[in-house]
Amino acid sequence: SVPGTKVELTVSCRNLLDMDTFSKSDPVVVLFVQVSGSSEWKEFGRTEVIDNTLNPDFVRKFVLDYYFEEKQNLRFDVLPGSHGALLGTQDFLGQAFVALGEVIGSQRGRLERPLTGVPGKRCGTILLLAEELSNCRDIVTMQLCANKLDKKDFFGKSDPFLVFYRSNEDGTFTICHKTEVVKNTLNPVWQPFTIPVRALCNGDYDRTVKIDVYDWDRDGSHDFIGEFATSYRELSRAQSQFTVYEVLNPRKKCKKKKYVNSGTVTLLSFSVESEFTFVDYIRGGTQLNFTVAIDFTASNGLPSQPTSLHYASPYQLSAYALALKAVGEIIQDYDSDKLFPAYGFGAKVPPDGKISHQFPLNNNVENPSCAGIEGVLESYLQSLRTVQLYGPTNFAPVINQVAGTAAQVTDGSQYHVLLIITDGVISDMLQTKEAIVTASSLPMSIIIVGVGPAEFEAMEELDGDEVRLSSRGRYAERDIVQFVPFRDYVDDSGNQVLSMARLAKDVLAEIPEQLLSYMKTRDIKPRQADPE
Repeated sequence: SVPGTKVELTVSCRNLLDMDTFSKSDPVVVLFVQVSGSSEWKEFGRTEVIDNTLNPDFVRKFVLDYYFEEKQNLRFDVLPGSHGALLGTQDFLGQAFVALGEVIGSQRGRLERPLTGVPGKRCGTILLLAEELSNCRDIVTMQLCANKLDKKDFFGKSDPFLVFYRSNEDGTFTICHKTEVVKNTLNPVWQPFTIPVRALCNGDYDRTVKIDVYDWDRDGSHDFIGEFATSYRELSRAQSQFTVYEVLNPRKKCKKKKYVNSGTVTLLSFSVESEFTFVDYIRGGTQLNFTVAIDFTASNGLPSQPTSLHYASPYQLSAYALALKAVGEIIQDYDSDKLFPAYGFGAKVPPDGKISHQFPLNNNVENPSCAGIEGVLESYLQSLRTVQLYGPTNFAPVINQVAGTAAQVTDGSQYHVLLIITDGVISDMLQTKEAIVTASSLPMSIIIVGVGPAEFEAMEELDGDEVRLSSRGRYAERDIVQFVPFRDYVDDSGNQVLSMARLAKDVLAEIPEQLLSYMKTRDIKPRQADPE
């Protein structure tokens, strides 16, 4: 995900266990983070100790890097602070396990969990509040012009351009923007340009922004016309009025008594927009809805044969089940009702042996939803016993079905993700491309996980990362397909732990961007969490 999405966790507890006989407990909360792909826990930090309370609201916060596509497991231990690092188990006040995604995915980023771990006792609860650190995600658009700049060129007038610098803590300057060159004029009007506020002033509105005016020369030895200084705060006043800056050349000023200036620069317009993030939408109540579709075609091999991709030994899940579990476990933290409609395609279905391209795995046409990923796995195994693997491999029906659901609510409150697990042999490529191009204007994404040894050229084409997908001359409005070959994630020794974390990571990495691109093109802003 975008590097540097930082989340701040605020911790409180309610109704803690009372351990002290004379006064109430003096609690401290220690946060442990699970090392990715292992069962090891590392201490991340601890709150301050608050004396004599069973309902502490801690001031010291935890700031964590957040990645949508990884399961980031956290463990909070509540301890009596007076005992420092010597933690005897008898003094333990309780603990809670939670994934960072669960906190962010819960309403308004608030989660309350019971504390457990002291046998036979109620330990109270822990409250977590997740806030994305603003880190100033605003983006500014401004336009400037100049008047009566000094003439620098012997033959024509000047060819002016502007260079913007932000000042650093240590007083040095870092270049952050250059305008285009306007040829042969002393009164240039530059094109409007857009720049992140972070780049302009690192979020500090009063920090100096220095602007140099140059005359462009073909040989790169641009002549300095003059400079002026401002700040983000000053620039932002131009929302209501023109601001005029005098361009000064210190060398000329020293030499010439009558020197006034080397021209003026006027800020014509200035506007600020917030860059919303995936977290903003999730916290604003956008629901993610996941649908699963599994390939039951004969090309996968008979499920009873060890060579089949659907074969499950007593010791190991099938390739299909592994892929489903890995991706599903991340996904379910963000799905509010944890109910997943799950379908199979390409099999002959009882009682009459009709070929179906969207049969519910739980055999319930009215309600194809399964409870959690475990429920999907159960129904999948059940279906393997009752249907006959057949063909052809048609993706379009199930894509169109999810698209139909997605089309019903397009205000940004619902977003759909279809997970297709397949051996990649596709029969209805043309119809599938048509279905994806149509779906690309809807609030949905498609994840295709390819299992087995096939060459997945067709799947790569659907992915559209290299070449934008098109059908009959229509191009997909946005890229909504992410394809991942499962074989890249299972190492030769069959070690799946690390690989499953990486698989889920790569599969889900594009979803936040795809959701944002939908919201942006529709100009949908995240709903503000209700004020308390």
